[in-house]
Amino acid sequence: MSDVTILERDPKDPDAIRCLTAYYAELERRFERGFDVNLSRDPDADDMRDPKGAFFVAYRGPTPLGCVGLKGWGDGQGEIKRLWVSETARGLGLATRLMDRCDAAARDLGIKVLRLDTNSALPEAARLYEKLGWAEIERFNDDPYPDLFFEKWVG
Repeated sequence: MSDVTILERDPKDPDAIRCLTAYYAELERRFERGFDVNLSRDPDADDMRDPKGAFFVAYRGPTPLGCVGLKGWGDGQGEIKRLWVSETARGLGLATRLMDRCDAAARDLGIKVLRLDTNSALPEAARLYEKLGWAEIERFNDDPYPDLFFEKWVG
């Protein structure tokens, strides 16, 4: 994957939107009750921009292959949101690289602790987070979709 670059983008950038649209479509297929981003927390990804957060898109050449958002809460805490990798790029370590980029960005923003949530319909996500040192915690939000919650200290 040395030919892959990860660039910071606005979540409204066309490539970011392309990735997010594919991500939402996958959640719609995989979640028993479907998925509507408007029911999730921060549907517009407003806090995934500088100065509170960041949004990253992975590319091979001009083709976007994946994305992830870092949502800053403004109090030394943050949240990882919308980690997605194209089916064509899965198994190549791209999700780990995207998560590492978020860890670095969090430290740069003064974020000490990160949280994330996921759904048990995405068992590969939970396995990844555990492999990367995330600890399962109690529910920390009222989002209707997740049933698994994780935390990691980065600062």
